[in-house]
Amino acid sequence: MRIRACHMGLVALMIAAPVAAQSPQAPSTFIDDMELEGTFSIIGRDAETGELGIAVHSKTVAVGSRVRGGKGGVAVFAHQAASNPMYSMLGIELLEAGMDPEEALQFLLRADEGANRRQVAILDIHGRTAAWTPETISDWKGHECGVDFCAQGNTLAGPEVVDAMARSFTSSQGTAPLAERLLDALQAGQDAGGDRRGVQSAALLILKPLSLQGFGDRALDLRVDEHTDPFGELRRVLRAFRGRDQISRARSHLQQGELDEAREWALAAHDSHPGDDGPWVILAEIHLREGNRSEALDALATAVELNPANRTQLPRNAAFAELHEDPDFQALVRN
Repeated sequence: MRIRACHMGLVALMIAAPVAAQSPQAPSTFIDDMELEGTFSIIGRDAETGELGIAVHSKTVAVGSRVRGGKGGVAVFAHQAASNPMYSMLGIELLEAGMDPEEALQFLLRADEGANRRQVAILDIHGRTAAWTPETISDWKGHECGVDFCAQGNTLAGPEVVDAMARSFTSSQGTAPLAERLLDALQAGQDAGGDRRGVQSAALLILKPLSLQGFGDRALDLRVDEHTDPFGELRRVLRAFRGRDQISRARSHLQQGELDEAREWALAAHDSHPGDDGPWVILAEIHLREGNRSEALDALATAVELNPANRTQLPRNAAFAELHEDPDFQALVRN
């Protein structure tokens, strides 16, 4: 294959790599099982939006800091067990240089003396996949790739974990955004037994096609680094993220004077994240514009109860200027 353009480090790596080798050699040093992270993950693509993503869990601290990688509009990577960011960092360059995922994976495996310690999966923007599960990592281990996804794991309760992730993702096509589909698939893997050692950390990454002059591909990047219920906590944070987007939509409609639409989005934001004060501030402004002063004050009271910092913020908010001399408002914001 002719490589069109490639980083100088990659060129040197290509020269050093044993091109004739068909598979990596077992490492010469002893590998302690405790050194390898038991992990299960799923990478997926939304063909309509062009988003790529990964959801991952492990019985270890901060798994999301190590096993995820990718570039919007190019590919997403999972590299786990003994994770190595080389696979995503150099893998992106290989794909951009013209290799397909299987060619890039085989090249990287040949270049990696520790390949038998890694579990790797690649999914590119065209939906093509490649995966590697060596015999030398902890049982149960394996992977399953299909249209627009790869599910993989090691140190698992059994093959049913990967099977459950694959079934969940394929059956949810067209029913929800990619982030929710991946998280549902990860939860399905956990419900099927998950990491046989227990739970600890989880992460979710969604990459959008590059924007902002070639930068800013992180549509969503969430991590739960240590928790007794990382799945539930990750889902809670995702709902909070969705609520933030809904608040932004509500604010946009409010600026256009579209009060009914603003109310609808504010209520949706409250449903997504009931503990957030933001929807109540927007609802208060809507009530005030409609002439419902008492309802506006009630909504602001709820906002202050949820977030006491509103006592100092609300007097600075020009939207409530007509309330600033109101005794009830003054009592509400009094420290």
